[in-house]
Amino acid sequence: MAHAQAQPGHHSLPTVEEVSSGGVIVDTSRPGLPVAIIARYNRGGRLEWCLPKGHPEGQETNEQAAVREVEEETGIAGSVLAPLGSIDYWFTVSSYRVHKTVHHFLLRATGGELTIDNDPDHEAVDVAWVPIAELGKRLSFPNERRIADLAREVLPQHVD
Repeated sequence: MAHAQAQPGHHSLPTVEEVSSGGVIVDTSRPGLPVAIIARYNRGGRLEWCLPKGHPEGQETNEQAAVREVEEETGIAGSVLAPLGSIDYWFTVSSYRVHKTVHHFLLRATGGELTIDNDPDHEAVDVAWVPIAELGKRLSFPNERRIADLAREVLPQHVD
């Protein structure tokens, strides 16, 4: 749904609302509690390490979309342990502004193998396990680093 927002002294660009879901998927069976993250090129062509995420399809809930997107982009299946909240941000592409909201969840890895081969959009160019304690140093975006910190805080409530 696009609508124009005029700002005094600026040309108004149409605004598009986007929603994605994703998460912090942790292998709770391994030392260091590794988290699967992906590398992708942003719309400007720069390589970024980020949490896996994507758009809900059809009637999917945000939780269902997070589980599916994480598995598509990392190869790792998971189940939702807890919501980690949402972040939103703005960016501009050639002729419009995007207001994006991303819903994040804490997931426990339940199977699969680390791979980017199943990503239907081929957005992920690399994937890696990163110990949860080092996650903040690897992620490119401050808002995702805050989600990673929250995941580290709530994880002990969900693991033995």
